[in-house]
Amino acid sequence: MSESILVTGASGKLGRAVIGHLLDSHGVAPARVVAGSRNPDSLADLAARGVATRKVDFDDPAGLEEAFAGIGTLLIISTDALDGAGTRLRQHRAAVAAAKKAGVGRIAYTSLPGADTSRVSFAPDHSGTEQAIRATGLPHLIFRNSWYQENLFMSLPQALKTGQWYTSAGDGRTAFVARDDIAAAIAGALANPPAGSVTFTLTGSQALTKDEIARLAAEILGRPIQVVHLSDEQLAGGMKQAGVPEAVVPMLVSFETATRAGDLAAVTDDVATLSGRRPRSLREFLEANKAALLA
Repeated sequence: MSESILVTGASGKLGRAVIGHLLDSHGVAPARVVAGSRNPDSLADLAARGVATRKVDFDDPAGLEEAFAGIGTLLIISTDALDGAGTRLRQHRAAVAAAKKAGVGRIAYTSLPGADTSRVSFAPDHSGTEQAIRATGLPHLIFRNSWYQENLFMSLPQALKTGQWYTSAGDGRTAFVARDDIAAAIAGALANPPAGSVTFTLTGSQALTKDEIARLAAEILGRPIQVVHLSDEQLAGGMKQAGVPEAVVPMLVSFETATRAGDLAAVTDDVATLSGRRPRSLREFLEANKAALLA
């Protein structure tokens, strides 16, 4: 099998971080790394380090096969085509089929915890992609990534301003994990892949409820937050009144439903095992981002 590693979505935050850890944390030679993007011009800084760049367009099946030629390990970072029309699963299946045709030796993929059973609205995209990968018969690595700590920027700043945090997650817990810890773990597995096929669940070291997060945030950031518990229907209605696009509301509510059901509560040691370092705690995230959260 070729030792080359191609990372799709290399111009995105996760893809770029994975490549950074391959080069800097694991000493992978730049000549082994290929950065893929719809816009290779955005990868000039990586090219300057000796990383090869290729155009990878998930809407161009023929181009995908050409892009994946000669690749030993392919990391497919899930796309952001969340249009509710099946676009993302179609894109992923095209990439998997192209990898098989191109003779890729191993496929890796970024999924989410419990993809087959998760209540998250787009979980079927991940489940379907995992199934397509397994059907190839190729060795594969599945990275089921828990919620990023950075996702809290979507809700916590507003809660800090108003003093209220609306949720229908109940007592459900989430094992928030830093994006960079996810990237470090993935890079570790790509640089030193295990034999055969393995599924990893990449999480933080602790799963917390919204009430526990609110208390921690109040302690660190100095502003009290009242967690207001609602039903899914009440939360959806409030989002619509607040001007959240109606098409997006069901997806956002599904995050709360999934949390309440325990779909994001798993805690594993996979991040530390693969990256060789302790994952950043939520306390450390809040302390490091205090100014941005309070802005």
